[in-house]
Amino acid sequence: MPNTLVDIVTRYTDAQPAQSPVETPVPGLTFLRSDHRKHPSHLIFKPALCVVAQGAKRSTFGGQRFDYKAGQALVVSVETPALSRVVKASPTEPYLGVIVEFDLTVMREVMESIEAPPRPVSSVQHGVFVTHFQGNMADCVLRLVRLIDTPKAIPMIAPMIMRELCYWLLTGPHGSEVAGLVLANGHAERVIRAIHALREQFSEPVRIEDLAAIAQLSPSAFHRQFKALTSMTPLQYQKQLRLLEARHLMVSGAANAESAAYQVGYESPTQFSREYSRMFGAPPRRDVATLPATAA
Repeated sequence: MPNTLVDIVTRYTDAQPAQSPVETPVPGLTFLRSDHRKHPSHLIFKPALCVVAQGAKRSTFGGQRFDYKAGQALVVSVETPALSRVVKASPTEPYLGVIVEFDLTVMREVMESIEAPPRPVSSVQHGVFVTHFQGNMADCVLRLVRLIDTPKAIPMIAPMIMRELCYWLLTGPHGSEVAGLVLANGHAERVIRAIHALREQFSEPVRIEDLAAIAQLSPSAFHRQFKALTSMTPLQYQKQLRLLEARHLMVSGAANAESAAYQVGYESPTQFSREYSRMFGAPPRRDVATLPATAA
């Protein structure tokens, strides 16, 4: 039986009634599939390795655009809103993707156990980059995916493969960038803590001074490093979180446009509608009417 990454993802998604993304029995492992090129969609990327097995994709984080295709992977080290689209797919050769979510605690443990760990870069780098998907890293992902066929082995083997994957990322060509994002006392890690605080309280008014204090930086340095990491300002980041959550509330039927606006922190429904239209290309009611419930 064929056992390549494309073969396994195709076989598994063929057998699933659910639309993409498709969850697997392996914790943190998700498959993506699209038989057609897609319009851009707004979503929140979590820290993960986003592998393209077949086809091609484009993701935009703030002002930074990343194109990646079969044989490449997008590495996301910080939870960030983005605009993403499938740019190469067809019914005969669908877009196939594999998402492996990172556990930054495990990443940190692996780094601490490396005899000569990578030296983190001195300044905060962008939390997203594209890398070639080959060699040991590709072997790890293939073995992780193959575990789907031996579910009893998943609890024992999957954590070991995940640790190995972290090792190859940390000792690979982008090891210094990854190291800067997992060190408990690094600038990037402190900025990430502030991002988590913003994420948890996105409906509240944001004060740069408070976020900077969490990151142990001056407001100007924090603003600069936040933008370096996410390609957007804290206010832009918060706005995207608010609008994505409002869209989720409306699509799921939990709120109408006005109540969703207030729930995510807007004081003016008019301002909400204006900014929603700018981000999604249509006013809230019209946009939500075109979306399936699965978009929630």
